[in-house]
Amino acid sequence: MGTTGETFDDHEITRRRLGTQRLVGTPFSSPAEAVEGLLAVQSQEYLMARWALGMRCGDCDEAAVEQAFAAGEILRTHVLRPTWHFVAPADIRWLLELTAPRVLRLMTPYERELELDEALLDRCLETIAEALRGGLALTRAELGEALAQAGVADASGRRLGHIAMRAELEGLVCSGPRAGKRHTYMLLDERAPEPGPAPSGSEALAELALRFFTGHGPATAHDLAKWSSLRVRDARTGIELAGDGLQGFEHDGKTWWHAGAGTGAESHGCLLLPDYDEAAASYRDLRLVMGAPVPGDAAFQKPLLLDGECVGTWNRSLGRESVDIEVRLFRQVGRAGRAEIEAEADRFASFLQLRIGFLQWVVS
Repeated sequence: MGTTGETFDDHEITRRRLGTQRLVGTPFSSPAEAVEGLLAVQSQEYLMARWALGMRCGDCDEAAVEQAFAAGEILRTHVLRPTWHFVAPADIRWLLELTAPRVLRLMTPYERELELDEALLDRCLETIAEALRGGLALTRAELGEALAQAGVADASGRRLGHIAMRAELEGLVCSGPRAGKRHTYMLLDERAPEPGPAPSGSEALAELALRFFTGHGPATAHDLAKWSSLRVRDARTGIELAGDGLQGFEHDGKTWWHAGAGTGAESHGCLLLPDYDEAAASYRDLRLVMGAPVPGDAAFQKPLLLDGECVGTWNRSLGRESVDIEVRLFRQVGRAGRAEIEAEADRFASFLQLRIGFLQWVVS
């Protein structure tokens, strides 16, 4: 491990990230490979998170992502920052062991507010384990009913959400197959039996750093800390432990790390990113996320990238047989730019196995 004489400007860093994120260049072969390649994929907006995987794969539609999720090839749980992520079955346990203690500390004030002490949480987790035993998959509301029957008062709303999150962070439960449009929980040990030895301690820190920078580089130690919820000193320790697996360079007074980021493509076309995409939500410096200054919270509200630069946002409205798409541009993009946007809109509609109803243009 060490820094090199490489020199990248801000825009080149942004463009190279799109390559390591597999949004351009060689795609992943399947949704499961995409999750494994990025180590964890933020997925609280479940329907759009499926598009986050689909746009990183080759010939892939929404049904293929849903099938992988239903089969347990992809799991969804609270890990890293206190929000949902897709993770691979082989990675879920060591990631929880490494990051859950930090996330649990972040949750302490909310648990006090909701009057969830350790004795009550232990009782809740025992009840959940008993309700799910035998390969059962239950919705959150059904878990709430089981808790109520066990005498747990007010097992609903935010309180139930935090109880379920605690069960995930403790490695008791993870996602089961969806019941219609509703998510379910299953016991982790029944949904994804341990595959064998997993990294722990310093080995896990090194694995975290290597896998993060492989799928998200170039990035900094502060980016890794933000993404994982670990302290910056732990992120730096992971980088040191990763050794020669990482390469670094100096830019703007910081050290940037990657695992052989390759070269930026000459053109990146158009990308309709979903809410909270890994390409937007993983990094600390939003100036380098979007390739240009953007208004408000555009980085998290379906940013529209053209040749690696955010030029607007987009939204969609689903019908039975068609999808309507609204494009809100910050500036004019010309005829060629509009053609790129239309092509990406067609790709999104094909992913959904729908046709485009109408494409509406709004220029701010």
